[in-house]
Amino acid sequence: MPKQRITKEMVINAAFEIARDGGIEQVMVKNIADKIGCSVQPIYSYCNNMDGLRQGVVAKVRQFIQEYMAEHIDPDDLFRSTGNSYLRFAKEEPNLFKIFILHERKGISSLDDLYQSEASPHVAEFIAERLKISVPKARQLHLNMLIYTIGIGTVFSVAQPGIAAEEVMAQQEIAYDAFLKYAFGDRGEEV
Repeated sequence: MPKQRITKEMVINAAFEIARDGGIEQVMVKNIADKIGCSVQPIYSYCNNMDGLRQGVVAKVRQFIQEYMAEHIDPDDLFRSTGNSYLRFAKEEPNLFKIFILHERKGISSLDDLYQSEASPHVAEFIAERLKISVPKARQLHLNMLIYTIGIGTVFSVAQPGIAAEEVMAQQEIAYDAFLKYAFGDRGEEV
C-alpha cells in the first residue's frame, strides 16, 4: 500500500476536529498525528510553531461560523436572528464558540476597532434602513448587541450543567428591546 501524502489542509482539518471535540488546548502535534494516522514528522513539517497552527484553526473556525450563520439567519428578521444564531451556535458548538470569542485580536484598542473587525461593513446601513433610524444610531445598536451577544454567548457556552436555551434567548430579547428603545431615542439623547 502506498504511503499517504499528508497535506497542510489535512493537518488543519484534523486540528479543527480536535478543537471542536475537546477545545483548542487539545490541539497538540501528537493528537493531530494520531487523528490523521501518521507520525509527528509530517505535522512538524507544516507547523513551524503551534501558534501558526492555532491561527489556521481560528481561520477555519471563522469560516465554519460564517457558513453556519448563513444557514441559520432569517432574512426577514436579520438583526434579531443573527443574535439568536450566535447563541444557538454557542450551545451547539461550545468549543468552537470559545475559540472564536477568545482568540487574540491584534490591533484592537477601542470598541470602534472591535466593531470594525467583527461587523460586516454595511450592516449598520442595513439596520438603519430597516428600522428607519440614523446610521450612527444603527451602528451603536449593532455594537451594543454585538457586545451583549458575545458576553451572554460566552456564559452560555461555559455554564455547567447548562442554562436553558429559552432562558438565554429570552434574556437576549430583553436586551434587544432595551437597546432598540435607546436607538429610537426614548432616553432623549442622540446616539
